[in-house]
Amino acid sequence: MNEKQINEHIYVGELNTLAVNRVSEPGIYLISDDETEVLLPNAYVTKSMEIGSFLDVFIYTDSEDRLVATTLKPYVYLYEFASLEIVDNMKFGSFVDIGLPKHILVPKNKQKSRSFEVGERKVLQLQLDDKTDRLIASEKYNLLKEIKDLEKNAEVEIILYSKTPLGYKVIVNNSYDGMIYHTEIFENIKIGDTKRAYVKNIRDDNKIDITLQKIGEKISGDKIFDLLEKEGGKLNFTYKSEADEIKEKFGMSKKAFKASLTKLLAENKIILEENCIKIKL
Repeated sequence: MNEKQINEHIYVGELNTLAVNRVSEPGIYLISDDETEVLLPNAYVTKSMEIGSFLDVFIYTDSEDRLVATTLKPYVYLYEFASLEIVDNMKFGSFVDIGLPKHILVPKNKQKSRSFEVGERKVLQLQLDDKTDRLIASEKYNLLKEIKDLEKNAEVEIILYSKTPLGYKVIVNNSYDGMIYHTEIFENIKIGDTKRAYVKNIRDDNKIDITLQKIGEKISGDKIFDLLEKEGGKLNFTYKSEADEIKEKFGMSKKAFKASLTKLLAENKIILEENCIKIKL
């Protein structure tokens, strides 16, 4: 007996575990516990898919709004966020590629950007249309307003979706709105990037301040030393180097850079000269 449990119901936009129920000319039909069937087209059928075997499949709707299954893994699942490429424009909206044969519509009323040009990428949330239950993508996000499962210093996953004068707005764990301030950024980042990050503060208005650096992490000179080794043992940096140049080269603040240099000097790994640092031979 297979210990894996099939889905009680079939859920559009999600990964479903279903059983192979019967074979037909266009493919095989999969079934959920409530006996709802969905077609897995022949393009995804393999010899190992026998009657009674269990499959993990993504469910969406075809051009005629019929449920259809695929073994392909999309770039994004229901209510999750991803940077998606615009592949076509129509009067009623734009289509984006989510890694499936069928492109997903971003209706006009779900767009916030002035520009939706083919080839551009937008950070979008996969949603269900309220009226048709079709999968759509949206720039108008459904986010949780009350923060229940996060604490200060927690490690989270973020996706950057907007740049402001203060910093970058981010989606935290596919659920919450957050912000990384420019003063907390010491590496090259851009809209659409997905990163591991840390909760610096949860404000009274339920907005989350995020940092890319682990809070309280011990000072390490490894990054500087690794770059020294890669670039022939010498770098034209000192305690007096400009903060912007340090950020560009090492991805850290000037304060962290100076602390790392001091640690490397104390460990007798480098030599500090007037205009450069060198590996001590």
